[in-house]
Amino acid sequence: LMIAGGVVAVAALLGSCTTMSKDQCLAGAWGEKGYADGTSGYPMTRLDDHAKACAKYQVAPNPAAYGSAREDGLRTYCTLERGWAEGRAGNTYYGVCRPEEEQAFVPAYQDGLRLHEVEDAFEAAQGALSSAEARIENREDKLEAKQNELRGEGLTDEQRDRIRDRIQDVRGEIRDARRNARDARDALDQAEWDVRRVRRELSGRYPV
Repeated sequence: LMIAGGVVAVAALLGSCTTMSKDQCLAGAWGEKGYADGTSGYPMTRLDDHAKACAKYQVAPNPAAYGSAREDGLRTYCTLERGWAEGRAGNTYYGVCRPEEEQAFVPAYQDGLRLHEVEDAFEAAQGALSSAEARIENREDKLEAKQNELRGEGLTDEQRDRIRDRIQDVRGEIRDARRNARDARDALDQAEWDVRRVRRELSGRYPV
């Protein structure tokens, strides 16, 4: 599965932050924590992160209680509906479902992820266009200010030359920004088409 490639990298990130507070560790509700992790689709290695978080409080986990409850939680997680929701949210799948469950979960997850990615591309293109348009406006204001400055009285030839050079620079920046805006509009059009296409393809199977 393509989605399995990101599991190792993201799993490493999971251990980089404290997963349980002091109160949670002292409460020792390992079944409750296991069920919550199962419904969230976390791998069993999540228990190692909890163990590290609780070690500073001299609290050891209960693997049996955690693991059993996590399996119960996974039954809620490993469904077609949840696969779709996880993909739509752009969440990582850690390969936690049984093969028979993956037959429904994984295709739905991949479909949801595909729609998530084209919608992300659409938003990125919108941002790029807005940025380019703002840059055009900023540079046009700067150009007008420099042109007004050039018409001022009492300037030396050297000062006028310097202003003219800056005017040429700003005009070049405007051309670049307009080119960027054209590219962003093309990317936005393509991204919008992609979103419509993917939604159309998936509309008969999922609530899009």
